[in-house]
Amino acid sequence: MSLEVSNINGGNGTQLPHNKRELLCLLKLIKKYQLKSTEELLCQEANVSSLELSEISESDVQQVLGAAVGAGDANRERKHVPSPAQSHKQSAVTEANAAEELAKFIDDDSFDAQHYEQAYKELRTFVEDSLDIYKHELSMVLYPILVQIYFKILASGLREKAKEFIEKYKCDLDGYYIEGLFNLLLLSKPEELLENDLVVAMEQDKFVIRMSRDSHSLFKRHIQDRRQEVVADIVSKYLHFDTYEGMARNKLQCVATAGSHLGEAKRQDNKMRVYYGLLKEVDFQTLTTPAPAPEEEDDDPDAPDRPKKKKPKKDPLLSKKSKSDPNAPSIDRIPLPELKDSDKLLKLKALREASKRLALSKDQLPSAVFYTVLNSHQGVTCAEISDDSTMLACGFGDSSVRIWSLTPAKLRTLKDADSLRELDKESADINVRMLDDRSGEVTRSLMGHTGPVYRCAFAPEMNLLLSCSEDSTIRLWSLLTWSCVVTYRGHVYPVWDVRFAPHGYYFVSCSYDKTARLWATDSNQALRVFVGHLSDVDCVQFHPNSNYVATGSSDRTVRLWDNMTGQSVRLMTGHKGSVSSLAFSACGRYLASGSVDHNIIIWDLSNGSLVTTLLRHTSTVTSITFSRDGTVLAAAGLDNNLTLWDFHKVTEDYISNHITVSHHQDENDEDVYLMRTFPSKNSPFVSLHFTRRNLLMCVGLFKS
Repeated sequence: MSLEVSNINGGNGTQLPHNKRELLCLLKLIKKYQLKSTEELLCQEANVSSLELSEISESDVQQVLGAAVGAGDANRERKHVPSPAQSHKQSAVTEANAAEELAKFIDDDSFDAQHYEQAYKELRTFVEDSLDIYKHELSMVLYPILVQIYFKILASGLREKAKEFIEKYKCDLDGYYIEGLFNLLLLSKPEELLENDLVVAMEQDKFVIRMSRDSHSLFKRHIQDRRQEVVADIVSKYLHFDTYEGMARNKLQCVATAGSHLGEAKRQDNKMRVYYGLLKEVDFQTLTTPAPAPEEEDDDPDAPDRPKKKKPKKDPLLSKKSKSDPNAPSIDRIPLPELKDSDKLLKLKALREASKRLALSKDQLPSAVFYTVLNSHQGVTCAEISDDSTMLACGFGDSSVRIWSLTPAKLRTLKDADSLRELDKESADINVRMLDDRSGEVTRSLMGHTGPVYRCAFAPEMNLLLSCSEDSTIRLWSLLTWSCVVTYRGHVYPVWDVRFAPHGYYFVSCSYDKTARLWATDSNQALRVFVGHLSDVDCVQFHPNSNYVATGSSDRTVRLWDNMTGQSVRLMTGHKGSVSSLAFSACGRYLASGSVDHNIIIWDLSNGSLVTTLLRHTSTVTSITFSRDGTVLAAAGLDNNLTLWDFHKVTEDYISNHITVSHHQDENDEDVYLMRTFPSKNSPFVSLHFTRRNLLMCVGLFKS
């Protein structure tokens, strides 16, 4: 390719050959995207030195790229790049396609905006005049029909008329729909309808409305008697009625599961079986004790006076055998890593600590300790405490990760290679001997990201740390060498959350690209991509048995995904804002979700139904966690308040008053379950963590 080149050496009259300059610009671009192995191979093959590469500036790269885009007609023909005439023709075709797509919205040659508005006005009157027993369910049809009429008026080019229509009738709708309507009012051109997420979602999937058969019959009769072809056409194309037998729901019951961008969950979305039980614990008695030597018979006739040997005492902690849970998945349902000796010792230590756990109740609340980050000019974006409660990791807006030791033991690094060779690899305390005592520090910093760090996550073995960032990468850090060992690339937009599986090896991430991804630490490619949310996925959490992943999204839904199949097995609606935090109960059956709408919702994973909604916070709920024995739910948010809820009573009431049809479940009075509220002094909560002995640890950022 022939390109006209300018001087790249700052006016000293020296010019590089065309091909060489292009190659250097390509290398510069590869270096910018941190493709190190590709860069090294290309430099080696092309015999390019680092000095030559340093002389190329960013403007040179842009100039070469611009020249490549603006190449001559001969190159256009050879590379299939359209000429200006072809581009004009292509843009005309694109406009024709856009006009064709917009015509589908209208779907009426003699479109009359006034006729549509009159039809909506009659529907609104019908809903208002209905009996109270049916009114609340019938009112659920107003929002999707209002939005579809708005789309049709806007697609016809009548922007002001469309805006007036929304402003005139938006007062009929519940408050949680106003945010969505406000975003739709920002659409200024008909062509923008084709790119809007909500518009595309409502085109691809129907808006789901759960309604009693009696209410549905009234609605159909109204459309037929009034001959409302306009409304009937919208209903047939864009609405799905999930009808049920029985009495119609009241206002509270309708609102409880409403609010999602596409209405409520269909019943078939929650029909698949979920193995929510916990995996059977390893038998530590056989793992940690050596096989007994063959003993001689006690009644040896040749030695009648020999004293009898005493059998070794069994540890009561280890001798307890865990019962198999009928709802648990098989141990080999997904491949889990084999436990190393060091992992067995860690689990044994965790069990011993758990045996000293404090039993919590309404009369015995947990003690709480609050770690406040002061003078953080770069801004704390996330915080995480390790499972053994010995380390605290914080992510910052300046793209750094900082780790503190929460115990007198300092953060040590590995010894040098020569010292490691001299160690006895078979010794029981090899992990301790590998660390250099002279290198101990109270805090360490990890640098590598190029954007704010949004989440950190410790591995169960406490020797690895994950972090995700705005730079769309996930980094795996070694806590022995305090360096980045792997960079995972797969998401193309900022990554909001990342979590390790409780059994290690696997981790899950979620992003602005509307997907969540399942990874393994030994592979740089995602094992599963979970696709289904209509907006960015804000938070993610592993199920305690590592077989499932829960995701919360800005589309106001919570989903449960099966790691083995990659399918969505639960869809739960009820939040009125973006879902900001998730936590599984200790038993694995229940899921708690916090949201921007200030609410906490408890879900039953066995059938996907809503258990109860806890209302107390006045701002976004940023963190939720369960006590280790599963009796207390702790939640905290940006309102500087920590709330403790009696989760044992929640589940007790739910099971005793269990109703098979979830849409008849009454909302509980939240004050019955609230145990205590603890305010902080002008410090929003960032993270919560229960230790193995049920001490509650909180992390927050002081805002003056």
